[in-house]
Amino acid sequence: MTEPQPHIPDDDAAFRARMIDSAVRTLDAEAEGIAALSAALRDGLGRALNAAIELIRTAHKDEAARGRLIVTGMGKSGHVARKLAATFASTGTPAFFVHPSEASHGDLGMIQDEDVVLALSWSGETAELKNIIDYAKRRNIALIGMTSDASSTLGRAADVVLALPQAREACPHNLAPTTSSLMQLALGDALAIALLDSRGFSAQQFHVLHPGGRLGALLKFARDVMRTGDAMPVAKTGSRMAEAVVEMSSKGLGCIGIVDAHGQLCGIITDGDLRRWIERHGLTDATVDEIMTRNPKSCRPDQLVSEVIEALNSSKITAMFVVEGNRPAGVVHLHDLLRIGVA
Repeated sequence: MTEPQPHIPDDDAAFRARMIDSAVRTLDAEAEGIAALSAALRDGLGRALNAAIELIRTAHKDEAARGRLIVTGMGKSGHVARKLAATFASTGTPAFFVHPSEASHGDLGMIQDEDVVLALSWSGETAELKNIIDYAKRRNIALIGMTSDASSTLGRAADVVLALPQAREACPHNLAPTTSSLMQLALGDALAIALLDSRGFSAQQFHVLHPGGRLGALLKFARDVMRTGDAMPVAKTGSRMAEAVVEMSSKGLGCIGIVDAHGQLCGIITDGDLRRWIERHGLTDATVDEIMTRNPKSCRPDQLVSEVIEALNSSKITAMFVVEGNRPAGVVHLHDLLRIGVA
């Protein structure tokens, strides 16, 4: 039989205020933990972080060194470790998660002599880690321990100890892993990004590992999303606006690029330009030269979609020509970016 749940009045303003206070106390406690971690990194923890970076870089610095980073932990530390393995792998450090209990039943075979093990345990006394620690020591596999107690079993066994500063849990009973889990996650992220920086990991390399989803779309290039050939609205200088309007309407992008006698982009006319001209001058028999905006914004074919979006937004425009040698190679429109889910 389940126990009756306490009734909480929906209109109890005092209760709602207490819940907000509780949430703020949690954030404050966790912020104090992150602040303590930052301070430690500027002290002795920073030296340990550099030693860990050197161990991991040495494990896979070239084709001859094929080591991976094996991340492991139990309970909440295990959940953090699994996330960190994914972060390392996606930022250029070959890594995967090994569950400590499964390791004791055959998964130790997943760990090679060239690998580096990163073991997470707040107390440093997690019993399930013993077999992984013993295996690493027997085979001389580099071991990095992330723990709050450098004198613990894990701390003593590790080649490098990432000693987390002591911090109070956000839980009012100082029991549920909250602040401690966040600090493990933050230090792991810091290590992953430091490794990324150390090898000059580029956005293009990031795209290779993130071809799907919104991230993958943002890391595409302008050439991957631009409209080309007959889909480009283009007119030559000297053309009558009557002809240009037909071209604009048929292509449906709300703009037309103007090219000179050498085929180079020298201007653009948008629906707004045309409307403003008509408001001032009426439906006169103008040429494109009279109406176009000269030296229009453009981008390169190898420019990232994320950069194109930023340029469109900052200039408050909806289309941009892609140029090679100042010749229009295509056009990127906001509608195309919306279709792939990045705008």
